[in-house]
Amino acid sequence: MNYAEGIAAVEAVMFAYGDPISPEKLAEATDLDVETAVKLVDHLERQYNVRESGLTILRINNGFQIAARREFADNVKKALETKRQQPLSQAAMEVLAIVAYNQPVTKSFVEQVRGIDSSSVVNSLCERGLLEEAGRLDLPGRPISYRTTDTFLRCFGLSRIEELPPLPDQEGQIDFDELAELEKERELGYPDSSDTGDAGSDGGGLPDETAETVSEDE
Repeated sequence: MNYAEGIAAVEAVMFAYGDPISPEKLAEATDLDVETAVKLVDHLERQYNVRESGLTILRINNGFQIAARREFADNVKKALETKRQQPLSQAAMEVLAIVAYNQPVTKSFVEQVRGIDSSSVVNSLCERGLLEEAGRLDLPGRPISYRTTDTFLRCFGLSRIEELPPLPDQEGQIDFDELAELEKERELGYPDSSDTGDAGSDGGGLPDETAETVSEDE
């Protein structure tokens, strides 16, 4: 197989495969060694860029996928007469963030963080291909754990999950253990600053705006 045939074979396999394909599987399908297959992918990508092609090559979790360039997304949608998907809700974005930064996690973990039942949101995100089951944990009840998918990475412009932006500095933020302790104190009727009238004391209750945020149905 000469160079032109090799690059054509690599292109054909990636196009037909549809999903991200690993270098090993690509090499096996094209009867090439892995190093040569990867080099041909790089050459194909350069050809696309030089020709200002409407196609590009995505690198997702060490795999390769041929896709239309972002700037032509609207044209592709019109041609396929596809309906624009509903944007993700605030609840869906919250669940995605919780899973992405802590995966694999269970539904109960997500619900503990959000403070509200999240089963329907998790199920919806699985149906949309943004989350997937990651097996069962070795815990009582063998709960199912969830993780993000390659579709999640593609939708958010990431090559791998490690490219997620760092979480904000937690200095000065209340953590869940502190929150649970404060809520326990409130349930036991411990006085806070509003009970004593001492505006300068550090009472056990949550500040008003924090309490509203915690009780709010997100």
